[in-house]
Amino acid sequence: MSVRFVAGRLVVFGLIAVELIVAIAATWVYVAAAGRVLDAGTLPRDSTLVVLGSLVSDGEPGDYVRGRLETALDLYRDGHVARIINSGNGSADAGDEPAVMRAYLEARGVPAAVIVDDPVGFDTADTCRGLRDRFEVRRPVLITQDFHLDRAIALCRRLGVDDPTGVVAGCACSWPTVFRNHLRETFLARPRALLTAISG
Repeated sequence: MSVRFVAGRLVVFGLIAVELIVAIAATWVYVAAAGRVLDAGTLPRDSTLVVLGSLVSDGEPGDYVRGRLETALDLYRDGHVARIINSGNGSADAGDEPAVMRAYLEARGVPAAVIVDDPVGFDTADTCRGLRDRFEVRRPVLITQDFHLDRAIALCRRLGVDDPTGVVAGCACSWPTVFRNHLRETFLARPRALLTAISG
């Protein structure tokens, strides 16, 4: 049996394994989030919104987090929101995402008392654990873009948040970045979330 034959078989088996993991992760996310994405008009009263952080620069939110914040603003102005938790990376190296998010909301009329900062939401799993352990929020409404939302709901359910739902955030984003994020979600983020779900 030649080295080339063995190497070819290993490549084939590796590709099959990757496809299987991607398919299982996608199925888990789909099933866990089914029926949990809300229309803005169906938001329960006194909801707690959780705005998931993303890139900020020079004290200004990037396109993705701006879209999430604008969605949160619309929901707040509709009168159904009691609290907004901004969850992101609060380190100086990352630009202190929650502080930038807070400033954006306050500048547009959201009272400071309504906003809660979560500076240790370094990734989606950390945000979910914080909702469970530090904030004791059992029915959060997660705000992020469509490619991310189902995974966020699935992870929060698996990590002990009883009844998470979500609203899809808008985004004035360029199509190459949207396409790249969809690819990343499919081949990297969802399989990684599956491993997190398995390990707890």
